[in-house]
Amino acid sequence: MTAYLSRRFAGMVVVMLMVAAIVFVIARVVPGDPAAVMLGSNATPADVAALRAQLGLDRPLPVQFVLYLRDILSFNLGNSIFLNRPVVDAMLDRAELTGWLTGMSVAIAVLIGVPVGVLAAVRRGTLLDQAVTAVSMLAASLPSFWVGLTLIEYFAVGLGWFPVAGYGDPGAGLGQRLHHLVLPAVALGLPNSALIIRFTRTSMLDVLHEDYVRTARAKGLGPATVVIKHAFRNALIPVLTVIGLTIATLIGGAIVTETVFGLPGVGNLIVSAVLRRDYPVIQGALLIISGLYVLINMAVDLLYAVVDPRVRY
Repeated sequence: MTAYLSRRFAGMVVVMLMVAAIVFVIARVVPGDPAAVMLGSNATPADVAALRAQLGLDRPLPVQFVLYLRDILSFNLGNSIFLNRPVVDAMLDRAELTGWLTGMSVAIAVLIGVPVGVLAAVRRGTLLDQAVTAVSMLAASLPSFWVGLTLIEYFAVGLGWFPVAGYGDPGAGLGQRLHHLVLPAVALGLPNSALIIRFTRTSMLDVLHEDYVRTARAKGLGPATVVIKHAFRNALIPVLTVIGLTIATLIGGAIVTETVFGLPGVGNLIVSAVLRRDYPVIQGALLIISGLYVLINMAVDLLYAVVDPRVRY
């Protein structure tokens, strides 16, 4: 296990260095000058040049990249150009909203995807199975922003059951804030549940015809016991994999959803940073999100041994 973890952490370092290089290049290839954006259209070229020198944007790109890597290795993601505060602090202020949104979305996706996928596999070939397959393919093709706008039109504007946008008043309690996140969570979780449904169904179909399942049925065990204890447990590894991928996808998908619903989360911060060419925020946010991707994948790999004792590292 120690050797395995050492290899995984070494691989994580290499991946994060590659991500850092790609993010650095992309942020500077995109047209636009943050100094000119900050000073406005009335700024003179001398003013823009002075601010670029102050921000270190006039240095050669290799020098900027070396300084950027030095800051990353010292766990310093820099200061936001526009917010004039550390990037980590700016993201931590908005991490609560994005964390709740992602958690609620994952819960919705899993609570819909896993039971429906199991039921479709058990009822293979029936009208229910065909309906589930068709609906899941349709849901997978729907973009989350369209689902969000549709939910706003019917459940917020039409019925008035939920707020149209925002995260509640500054002094709002947890219940009111979570009420604001119901529609965004559904908009994120519903399309992503389709992938979990399809993988759960396929994985269950692979194990339902195994000898140990037939043996369990021959011993007189009830259908629920056979499906849940014998079949589903052995089909869980592919399901865990797709759930882990779904969590990582939802973290990135929150960027669009937060913009649609006007939520002041990490995704909204990233969009604002892109529009303003706020390099430190763009780089820091993408690095953190990429790090979460890697950590989630490693956590899922470690869960394999918990689910299936036959797995060895």
